[in-house]
Amino acid sequence: MTQPPSPAAPLAGITVVEFGHSVAAPYAGQILADLGARVIKVEGPAGDDARQWGPPFWHGSSAAFQSLNRNKQSVVADIKDPADLERLKALMTGADVVIQNMRPGLVARFGLDAGALRAVNPRLVVCNLGAFGATGPLADRPGYDPLMQAFAGIMAVTGEPGRPPVRVGPSIVDQGAGMWSVIGILAALFARAETGAGCTVDTSLFETALAWMTVPIANALASGREPGKSGSETPMLAPYRAFRAADGDVVIAAGNNNLFARLCEVLGHPEWASDPRFVDNAGRVGNRVDLNAMIEEVVGHRPVVHWVAALEKVGVPVSPVHGVGEVLAHPQTEAVGMLVPTPGGEMRLVATPVSFDGERPAVRSAAPALGSSPLASAADAAPGSAPGSAARG
Repeated sequence: MTQPPSPAAPLAGITVVEFGHSVAAPYAGQILADLGARVIKVEGPAGDDARQWGPPFWHGSSAAFQSLNRNKQSVVADIKDPADLERLKALMTGADVVIQNMRPGLVARFGLDAGALRAVNPRLVVCNLGAFGATGPLADRPGYDPLMQAFAGIMAVTGEPGRPPVRVGPSIVDQGAGMWSVIGILAALFARAETGAGCTVDTSLFETALAWMTVPIANALASGREPGKSGSETPMLAPYRAFRAADGDVVIAAGNNNLFARLCEVLGHPEWASDPRFVDNAGRVGNRVDLNAMIEEVVGHRPVVHWVAALEKVGVPVSPVHGVGEVLAHPQTEAVGMLVPTPGGEMRLVATPVSFDGERPAVRSAAPALGSSPLASAADAAPGSAPGSAARG
């Protein structure tokens, strides 16, 4: 798993211990692993629950688990076993980073909390990825992506008006929290290079969900009104939504007066651009029901491919609404190299969406089999035998 530093592996030489389960912390661990870090995933005897999240299953684990745990090692430890607990503490003594999303209170109960770990390894960066945050009346509650989408108001602005609550399909809160964890960890490692001291990084699903609500919350505070659901539409712009064509759906985003005038020309109604109701964005937003109905009446008579070609020709932003299979087959997906094979070509996975000097981080291994790296060996191989002797920075 170890690799030399390179532009596409800037974290080579950094050791990360991941007490991660489900999505959020494993996603953070995978990003760090993709960037070259040695990531040791610590699992209980039964393994990460996500291993069983299927069907579909893919080469021994769920497809979800495979997509969140490549480039890692797996060690099995029972933290209730004193011998395993001591090996874990030895492992973290020589590590650079610890990331955990264990149940509230569990790490402190077993002496694995940031205070205890940094007391023996002051250079350690410890990232706590919680549910509701480190403080407050809900700090001890567990949380999951759909619960946070509900609690933080995301479901209140997602879906169609008058319809039941809808969850955003991808696990945006879990994966977003993983990304914030990585941002915090990288910032802490950067600071450690100057000061020599690690720190404790805290983030949570709730804080992440609120961050995704930045614009709807600003709109609510400015207007004094609930934003409400707007389907595919962007509330502050019109026309800026999906429209039904003859054979499918097409998103049209005419976000300024110039683009709107071009759209009107293509639709065969140039006079709409000078209609007093639609002469500026505020007017179009205020009269969006009428405007959307007028546009959809025209769009519905031609297929998606017609509107994409016609609008692209005049520079109006437009996109078909793809299914997953369609976007996977699109030549742009191939061109940017966002689907990468695991060694041996058994699986193709979505890559980390960043490149360095044109080189994308490599997939060195598929997700590990449970306990494929013995705990004792992993602890012995940690890059430091004395407190605070972690390798880099």
